[in-house]
Order: sequence, then C-alpha cells, then structure tokens
Amino acid sequence: MLRLLALLRSPYFLMILPPLFWAGNAIVGRAVVGEIPPIALSFWRWSLGLAILLPFGLPRLLPEMGIVRRRWPLLVALAVTSVSAYNSFLYVAVQTTTAINATLVGTSLPVVTMLLSWLWLGERGSWRQTAGMAVSLGGVVLVIAQGDPAGLLALEGRPGDLWMLAATVCWAVYSVLLRRHPPGMDPIALLTALIAIGLVFITPFYLYELATGPGFAVTPRSLAVLGYVATFPSLLAYYFWNRGVAVLGAGLTSQYTYLVPVFAAGLATVLLGEEFRWFHAAGLLLIFSGIWWAGRR
Repeated sequence: MLRLLALLRSPYFLMILPPLFWAGNAIVGRAVVGEIPPIALSFWRWSLGLAILLPFGLPRLLPEMGIVRRRWPLLVALAVTSVSAYNSFLYVAVQTTTAINATLVGTSLPVVTMLLSWLWLGERGSWRQTAGMAVSLGGVVLVIAQGDPAGLLALEGRPGDLWMLAATVCWAVYSVLLRRHPPGMDPIALLTALIAIGLVFITPFYLYELATGPGFAVTPRSLAVLGYVATFPSLLAYYFWNRGVAVLGAGLTSQYTYLVPVFAAGLATVLLGEEFRWFHAAGLLLIFSGIWWAGRR
C-alpha cells in the first residue's frame, strides 16, 4: 500500500496526467460535435477556467501589472496564439476529423517549432535535425492523406486535418515567441493574464457564432463537458506540467507529450468507436522516429 501511494505521488507518474487530460480534451471535443458549437466550447472553457483560477491568480497578477502595461503587445500575441487560436482551432478541427487524426497531426509540434526556430531565431539545424524533420512531416502527410497520396487532392471532406495543422503552427509560434521574449512573470500570474486577454479575442467570434447558428442546451452532460475542459486539460494539466518541469527538467518532461496520440487512440477507439487504421500506425511511427532522430545527440 505504501509503495502504491509512493508511486501515485511520484513525478514520473504525475507526468502521465497532462497528456491523458489533453487527449481527453480532443475526445470530448469530438464527442459533442453537433451539441456544443466549437467556439462556444472554447469560450466557456476559458471563462470557467478563469473563474476557478482568479482567486489564486489575481493576487499574483496585481503586483505585476507594471510588466503587463510595458509588455502588453507581447502578452496579446502570446494569448492570441495559445488561448484564443490554438484551442478554438482544435475544436473546429474535430468537427470534421477524428480525434485520432487530430492528435496525430498535433504531434508535429516539435518539428514545426524547430522549423520556426530556424527561420525566426536563426538557430542553425544539423543535417540530422533536417532529416528527422522531413521524416516526421512525411508521417503527418501520410495521416492527412489517409494512406493514399491522391487523398491530398481531395481534402474537402476532411478540412479538420488542416485546421489541426493550423492549430499546431499557432502553438509553435507561441512556444518560439515565449522562448525569444519571455515576459518575466510569475507562471500563475502569466496564465491568468493570458486567459483574460485570450477571452477578449474569442468573444467576438463567439457572439458571431451565437448570431448565425444555434447555441447549446444547458444539460447535465453539457455542464460535465464544460467542467472537464475548464479543469482538467486547462488548469490541472498546467499545474502537473509545471511541477514535472521543476522536478524532472524540461527535456524529460517534453517526452511525455508523445503519449497524447497514444491515449487519444485508445480512448477514441473505446469511447467513440473510431478505427485505428494502418496509416495511423505508420504515421505515428514516422513522426516519432523523426523526432527521435532530430533530437538524438
């Protein structure tokens, strides 16, 4: 019993939770297609998340308002690319693609971030990194094409894959921007500020969605969905992720993100009845192989 408790408290075990919660986010987004519109899901996710975070985040944010005033253009860019665009694009993506496809396309994040670092930060890449990036991108293309090269010419029925690719690019821009221009704020204060700013930019699109389409019924199911996306993939995943970085280091912690499509494939197969096909496995192998090769010393 003591060993079990020690295992549950271990940072190695706790780091399994963020990718599990993020995989669940894609599963939930896919499960409520036709019930909760995508921008509404994004808006209420962050509204509820901010309400939960505010009692803890506001006392930390107020002393740093000087930084907010000085660096507001940077904070706006960070908020738009992460809170506003990435999550909204993800929920739009799963309207027309499977949760398995969406999370597999999302695993291209390290490669896209590396490419942006080369172009934006001027970081020189080795031949090994270039080769690894090419292999990973080949895996992403294989998943988007669903194993058929001709499928790239007929994406009308699966625009969700391209939306997910756009979401991944947004998060890569956020990551590189954060690396190049760190705001120098307390992490909880920064998260509070980014959610508040991101909501400002989501709101007009949510109002447009309300004006042009149906809303959603407030039911126990919809409330449970909103409670999940506001708490688990947002606040708790962020908390456990930061704890993992502090204890295990950023390098080892980042490896856990590769569990997201693994969890998503299992959950989507069981809960949504999605089929895990050969091109998913082949794409997963290519993406992981390319990332491993690019990061190998």
